[in-house]
Amino acid sequence: MGPAPFSEIGRRTRDLLTKDYNYDQKLSLSIPSSTGMGLTATGVKKDQIFVGDISTQYRSGKATIDVKVNTYSNVSTKVTYDVAPSTKAAISFSVPDHKSSKLDVHYLHHHAAINSSIGLYPSPLLEVAAAIGSKDVAIGGEIGFDTASSSFTKCNAGISFNKPDFSAALILTDKGQTVKASYAHVVNPLTGTEVAAEMTHRLSGFENSFSIGSVHKIDPLTSVKTRFSDNGKIAILSQREWRPKSLALLSAEYDTKAINVAPKFGLSIALKP
Repeated sequence: MGPAPFSEIGRRTRDLLTKDYNYDQKLSLSIPSSTGMGLTATGVKKDQIFVGDISTQYRSGKATIDVKVNTYSNVSTKVTYDVAPSTKAAISFSVPDHKSSKLDVHYLHHHAAINSSIGLYPSPLLEVAAAIGSKDVAIGGEIGFDTASSSFTKCNAGISFNKPDFSAALILTDKGQTVKASYAHVVNPLTGTEVAAEMTHRLSGFENSFSIGSVHKIDPLTSVKTRFSDNGKIAILSQREWRPKSLALLSAEYDTKAINVAPKFGLSIALKP
């Protein structure tokens, strides 16, 4: 019932405009388990290169352990523990990246949401994000501080308004150099039709950019998303739930300002027995 974390400000619009768009060939298989152990395998073909990973998640009581191994033999591990009903702590690290270890603490309250992260190595990077308000109105900010150079890596602020039929957000990013305004609105709840728009204004160069998009449910199992940007790129995404919790997604993008460049196509299949 409280405010969402700062990272959620403007997410409804971002998801409608960017989520699930994929211009490669992707296949993922998720196998849940009633014993607390889950397995997910993902493979992506980019041009002539194939990359993949296998991840597992184990739940036991208040602890959750996530382990991921990719085709480059990199192993990522994250251990999350419910310290209290409103507080979670997580330790994550990767091998062989020795600077990837960090500690995250998440605190949720009826009127506040605080996330903090610090690297577990000498001269770490410290990040703190906080949001206050309610589920309808929230205001917050985030900062990042590099102790090695004694400098701020990020300093952002934002405010959001959320209702079941619309969501609006205003975010100040790039250390005060960029302003983003976003809005999403449900046009027809019965057909699942929703539209969204995002506008970005760069204060330093007085540059503007925007994207508009929509999503529409053709039937209970099929939906179509569209997006148009000021740079001339048009994108469309079709999603079909051909069996319960198993999805097939087809994406396409065409650059109207580069008529000699072939359109991009991508296929993504997510299987969940």
